Amino acid sequence: MRMNEINIERATLKTKIDKVAAAFSRLKGIKEGLVGADHAGGIQFDEWDWEVGVGLYGFLRRAIATSDRKAIDDLVGWYAWQIERGLPPRQINSSAPMLPLVILTEHVDRPDFRALVEDWADWLVHSLPKTEDGGFQHVVKERLNDGELWDDTLFMACLFLARAGVICDRRDWIDEAVYQFMVHTRYLSDPITGLWYHGWTFNGRHNFAKAFWARGNAWITVAIPELFELVPSLNPSDKRFLSNVLASQVRALKRHQRDDGMFHTLVNDPTSPVETSATAGIAYGILRGIEAGILRQEDRVHADRALIAVLGQIDAEGVVQGVSDGTPMGHDLDFYRRIPNLPTPYGQALTMLLLIDVLLEEDTKS
Repeated sequence: MRMNEINIERATLKTKIDKVAAAFSRLKGIKEGLVGADHAGGIQFDEWDWEVGVGLYGFLRRAIATSDRKAIDDLVGWYAWQIERGLPPRQINSSAPMLPLVILTEHVDRPDFRALVEDWADWLVHSLPKTEDGGFQHVVKERLNDGELWDDTLFMACLFLARAGVICDRRDWIDEAVYQFMVHTRYLSDPITGLWYHGWTFNGRHNFAKAFWARGNAWITVAIPELFELVPSLNPSDKRFLSNVLASQVRALKRHQRDDGMFHTLVNDPTSPVETSATAGIAYGILRGIEAGILRQEDRVHADRALIAVLGQIDAEGVVQGVSDGTPMGHDLDFYRRIPNLPTPYGQALTMLLLIDVLLEEDTKS
């Protein structure tokens, strides 16, 4: 078995996953750190935005995979609390918590959750500002980002819209989500290298700093195979196109992976810092791509190498170290090199997704 080949015992892996999940629950906010281990329980993160949205997705995937009913209840409690207190204005990043919510509606009977899912999906299609070519403009709480496409958008909003289309039997929502994958590929995927730029603006028609930002690339490595699972009825021609996009990207990513398994913040710049969340996301995406039949079995060695590196970044409390802060669009490459590290929900989540996928694979084999 693969864990034996890289000398990871199942019990050790399970302990790591549980610690990472517990640390996620204790995160109070970005730059606020963990609450005390004696806290009352439940998910502590205060703000509804993309950081916790990604975190909730990893937490939910672990809860479902391990049949952790308490974790499911914690998720229900967090969403109910947020809805009762009033949700923030809708934009791309505040759509991120909707992906775990739409999946949660398949496991709990909450009509209020379902109503929010339907209303939010309709808003994305009809009210979110669009760029030229009908792309989802990457509106965030800080700014409108007029005319801008970012690679983050596919994970933060389009996966939710796609799954909402499945759950609510709305083919138009699925088609819109898939279209967003296509239009973002047109403007953000570099045909020369296969890597993805962080962003594109129609106001000047350029890719900003032309940064091959690692976590942005990880959003794509994860989002494509995740879309295939979330939408089983994906059109074969769309699936063929996106499969080739992913394969091209992974070929390039493999060339830039360090011998120790990590990836640099700027994928093609070995002088930039290494970054754990990107490393975890890329490894998870590779494994998912192999499972979906998109990538080759030989690619597994790169995921395994990254897995070992990520495990080495988990501290005694379960906090994933070496994770860079939220990263706005950079206008020069030094901007990306200077982003500081701190504990984050998305670093915890991408690590949970990777570890739980490895655990599930081993359980299937045993």
